[in-house]
Amino acid sequence: MLIDYQKDMFEVIRSETDAAMVEPAREASGQDRQGARHADRAVDRGGWARVQRSDASPRSWAELEGVEPIDRSSMNAFEDDAFREAVKATGRKRLIIGGLHTEICLTFATVQALKDGYDPMFVTDAVGGRSQIAHRTAIERLSHAGAVPTTALAVNTELFRDWASPAAGPAGDVIYWYFREAPKLTAAVGVADAEKQAAAAALQGAT
Repeated sequence: MLIDYQKDMFEVIRSETDAAMVEPAREASGQDRQGARHADRAVDRGGWARVQRSDASPRSWAELEGVEPIDRSSMNAFEDDAFREAVKATGRKRLIIGGLHTEICLTFATVQALKDGYDPMFVTDAVGGRSQIAHRTAIERLSHAGAVPTTALAVNTELFRDWASPAAGPAGDVIYWYFREAPKLTAAVGVADAEKQAAAAALQGAT
């Protein structure tokens, strides 16, 4: 579930994962077109609901071709009938949520999901807040409420679980893509030389 990944929201991110890294982390967590197929294989039938307002991140749109957005006016996405019904229609109880900003759109939707009987996890490095304290306070609030914090690579590997499984191929594509992209943007994410070489080899093999 992606909430409010809009251009103007990225511009004011000032938390530990900067705006440049939020999108790659979102994609590596499986919340994109490749990831949706990966999750579909890993957890039987995966349901994906997406909510955005206008002026969405072009990168988000490109990775979610064919997925229709749901416009809304409410701060809490679950207070919007179309959004609530779209989530219900997936038939899923475990929700993977990303939203901008952490302290408002992500928090309000996740707290409501808990109240409505869902089991939400949120991808901490694929979201961001207007300040470090806003972002960290939101993460603490959600954790205390019972939502599960995770990270991009953690949620990806938790979905497929075993390198011998059929889902390992699509998951590996996403992971190696992340290993290629992250070092271009930051030194704060550790990627070993061997992982970079494996990622480069995977890219050559795909071309």
